Amino acid sequence: MRGILLYGPPAAGKDTVTDVLTELGARYVRFARLKIGKGNTKGYRMGTPENLADLEARGDVIYRNERYGNVYVVDRPGLEQAMQGGRTPIVHLGQMAGVEQVTALFPAHWVRVLLWCSRETTALRSPQRGDTDTSARLAAWDATQADLAAHPQAQWELRVDTDTTAPQEAAKKIDAIVRKTSPRS
Repeated sequence: MRGILLYGPPAAGKDTVTDVLTELGARYVRFARLKIGKGNTKGYRMGTPENLADLEARGDVIYRNERYGNVYVVDRPGLEQAMQGGRTPIVHLGQMAGVEQVTALFPAHWVRVLLWCSRETTALRSPQRGDTDTSARLAAWDATQADLAAHPQAQWELRVDTDTTAPQEAAKKIDAIVRKTSPRS
């Protein structure tokens, strides 16, 4: 089993790079995190507090975080389903705790990719993609930078500056790493 963890601040290109990867082959699938809350529904499985409580009671929450007034969950059943048929899910994360939890609690070969952009780029891209809360996205950028600085030991198979690297180039580099690494059981 394999998966890709895309870590980075808001508007670093996680969605765009994921779209390009899914165009490269049917093996790549966007992992839809469970979202409890409101707002954007694209790329999420919408859930209820009761759904979350059921997952927690069964021990199936791998990672959860709260941001923008919502709860976001990486869950065991969701990842298992995303990996069916040898597919490679692409999981978006904005916290190092999430990277650590997923790699520790869900056995798979995880390719860890740091996608980065400047704060100025987040400020420009955020409203262009339809965000109505750019100030919250910039606060999340600041938190992501501090989170990354607090984890200097973090290991990445690839680091990509999306200010200077096209999404197609980033996706091809990720694909090459996935293809050359053998999955761990």
